[in-house]
Amino acid sequence: MKAFVIGNAALDETVSVDDFPRPGASIFGQALSQDLGGKGVNQAVAMARTGLACHLIAAVGQDARGREIAARLAAEPVMAQLIALPGVATDNSIILMAGHGENAVITTRAAAGAMTPDHAIVALEKAAPGDLLVLQGNLGAATTGAALRAARARGMRTALNPSPMQDYVAELWPLVDCAFVNEDEAAMLGGDAALLAQGVAEVVLTLGARGAALVRPGARIDAPASPCVVVDTTGAGDCFMAVALASAALRGAPLDARALRHAAIAAAWTVGRAGTVSAFPDTGAMRAILAGD
Repeated sequence: MKAFVIGNAALDETVSVDDFPRPGASIFGQALSQDLGGKGVNQAVAMARTGLACHLIAAVGQDARGREIAARLAAEPVMAQLIALPGVATDNSIILMAGHGENAVITTRAAAGAMTPDHAIVALEKAAPGDLLVLQGNLGAATTGAALRAARARGMRTALNPSPMQDYVAELWPLVDCAFVNEDEAAMLGGDAALLAQGVAEVVLTLGARGAALVRPGARIDAPASPCVVVDTTGAGDCFMAVALASAALRGAPLDARALRHAAIAAAWTVGRAGTVSAFPDTGAMRAILAGD
């Protein structure tokens, strides 16, 4: 079983601040750091570190940022296919990290938005029935739809985190097997019941310090959060989604309480450290997490 993540690749630039600025205000930042990021990269690297065979398909520009992303991905166990597009700037994210541990993220999407339906269709040519497609909200409507339809035609399972939220996602829910949403996203989409009514087979609702829930028609599994001291929440949701899916896939099982527990431990590890991909559990730690109950 293989996973295919089609999404964005970015360099994350994090600035530590005491608190978020008010409109019109100028404030000082205490530190600046750079890390590999982008929701597509985050999910793919986290899945690959669990030992699941994972392909990443993402677009970058023909620039220094794109080359830096390629160099950093070469050190990861993920099978990365970076599409270098001419005349397009590689995406980057500016992250404001407040002293209380919360963050605000601004992400560009010139490269991710330039990916075409053909890019997505070609990326899945080696996929087999039962393989997994993982998507986020960074791609354009036509490309996201083409990827989901191609996956359905090949008998793949599909998982989508619709962040950043775009209006077109409402048309695609019948093609999604599993939706991962946080409380704010769920509220914007009408709640987990509304997603199930639109054709999603199951919803994973992340609840921060209150844990997570797996919701199916007529059934709900709740899992507590893993204890942690919050340092930096960047990428924690991506890590949670990736580890939950990988835990189930590696066991040949559907998503279950054990997968949510594994994901919660990995996410707690992530928020307890500064950074994005560099804060995720490494390969050894990931495999130790998945070996537990």
